[in-house]
Amino acid sequence: MGTEHSKNEERRSMVFLRKGPKLPAWEDALLAGREPKSLLKRGLRYVSLSLIMKGMTSTPDFLWGLHEVQKLNLSHNQLVVIPPSLGKLDRLVVLNLGGNCLKCLPKEIGLLRNLKVLFVNMNCLKEVPAELSLCRKLEVLSLSHNCISQLPLSFTDLTSLRKLNLSNNRFVQIPLCIFALRSLDFLHLGSNKLENIAESIQYLVNLQILIVENNNIRSLPRSLCYISTLELLNADYNAIQTLPDDLYLLRRLRRIAWNPMDKGLHIAHNPLSRPLPEVVEGGLDVLFNYLRDKKEHN
Repeated sequence: MGTEHSKNEERRSMVFLRKGPKLPAWEDALLAGREPKSLLKRGLRYVSLSLIMKGMTSTPDFLWGLHEVQKLNLSHNQLVVIPPSLGKLDRLVVLNLGGNCLKCLPKEIGLLRNLKVLFVNMNCLKEVPAELSLCRKLEVLSLSHNCISQLPLSFTDLTSLRKLNLSNNRFVQIPLCIFALRSLDFLHLGSNKLENIAESIQYLVNLQILIVENNNIRSLPRSLCYISTLELLNADYNAIQTLPDDLYLLRRLRRIAWNPMDKGLHIAHNPLSRPLPEVVEGGLDVLFNYLRDKKEHN
């Protein structure tokens, strides 16, 4: 009788567990007595671990013992802090911390000397640790949708950086350190509080895409026209009234672009002085001819 009763209780418990909320994959693995390493996926290029959307408010301790991991995705959780133990994962090449509640990054991030890609977008950062500049192999960095207003001068050491997204922050001017990043081919500064673009922009000699939409920029600098590699210049939604006469030197701009995804010159929703609005409507060739003629007659 007692044995039968115990079996019934066990069956009821099993049914209850099946109906209960499903455990996150990593918790399920650990409760089943599996090694944390069993969560790693071994692809052709990287050993990876993904803990996306697990509802985590803190990182599990076992994570910092997985020294093999090269690609780590902790995005879209509710993480408030990343502990100094992050520095133990010195084989990391790709790290995604986007979509959390981080207010700062640990200085130990500078120990990730193999890091090439870092996403910390959609967080609550107000500053970036100077130690990040020790990640000299970094090629892609997204800090968009935070509360950052300046960058450490040590960022000049990130000489391998090619793509930098600083959109939706609180920059009033472009940080000086950016002009030293000669390898940059993509720079996104949209939706900040920029009032101008410094003449030093010309030092970004490999820049192909520059996005400064939705700021308070009143004019484009003449030096911008000497970046012959530019294929997309998005200055929509600013306070621009005139255009530099040398803009026609940007020969890789193929059209006046209206779709945000298109390459070309984006200059819509600006208070352009006459006759520029009508000239722009005629297309890029008409605009460039107008600017060239204007320069010759000045």
